[in-house]
Amino acid sequence: MATIDLNCDMGESFGAYKMGDDESMLELISTANIACGFHAGDPVVMRDTILAAKARGVAIGAHPSFMDLYGFGRRRIAGERPEDLEAQIIYQIAAMQGMATALSWPITHVKTHGSLGNMAAIDAELAAVCVRAIKAVDPTLVFITLPYSETMKAAEVAGLRVACEIYADRTYDDAGMLTSRQMEGSVIHDPQQSVDQVVSMVRDGVIPTMGGRRLPVEAATICVHGDNPHAVAMVRALRTSLAAHGVDIAPFAKPAI
Repeated sequence: MATIDLNCDMGESFGAYKMGDDESMLELISTANIACGFHAGDPVVMRDTILAAKARGVAIGAHPSFMDLYGFGRRRIAGERPEDLEAQIIYQIAAMQGMATALSWPITHVKTHGSLGNMAAIDAELAAVCVRAIKAVDPTLVFITLPYSETMKAAEVAGLRVACEIYADRTYDDAGMLTSRQMEGSVIHDPQQSVDQVVSMVRDGVIPTMGGRRLPVEAATICVHGDNPHAVAMVRALRTSLAAHGVDIAPFAKPAI
C-alpha cells in the first residue's frame, strides 16, 4: 500500500489563550509541527504538545517563524539583517530540540511558519538563511518545503533532506505557490473541496491551480492548519478518502530514539 505523511501545525495556544483542537488532531495525523514561541506557543504548551504527540507515536518538528506574536507570524517582516534572522531561527529550533530531547521524543524536521515560509519560498536569500539555521543546529533534520520553491532549491544544494509538502486547506497560484491569504478563496473550508484537491495531488500527481493549470508534484506530506475551524472534519474526510484510494498514513521520518 502506498503511504503519505499527514502533518498539522499545532501547539499554537499561548498562556490562557487556546488555539485549535490539538488533542483531536493528534489522533488523526502522523506528524506535528510545533510552534516555538515566536508566533504562538510557550514552554508549557510546547512541553504538553510534545508529550501528547509522544503518547500517540506522532513524529514532531520545530515550526519557527518571524518574531510576531501579535500577528501570529502572518505579517510580512522586512529589514532584519540576515544574520539576525538566522539567529532567531536557530534559537527557536534549538529550544524545541532541547525540550523534545528532555522528554525523550526527538524532533525529526523543521517547517517554517506563515510569512517566513511564504517569503522564503520566493526569496533565494531568505531561503538560504533558513537552510543555514537548520544546518547549524542539526544537519540531519528534514526540511519540509513547498514544491517549486527557493527553499527546496536551497535545501537540496546544501545537502539537507527535504519533504515536499502539499496543502489540504489552501489553494495554489499558477506558479505553484500558496495563494495569498489576501485573496478570496485562498483558504479551503469545505472538506469535500479539500479531499478533491488532495486526491488530485496524491493520486494524480498534479497541483490544480486557481488559474486552471495542473502542475506536476511528488508529495511526501500533506498539511492541514490546526487553527482552521474545520481542520478535524477535514482530516477525517481525507483519511477516509485516501484509504479508499489505497493510501495509508505514515510519518516521513521517525524519531531517533
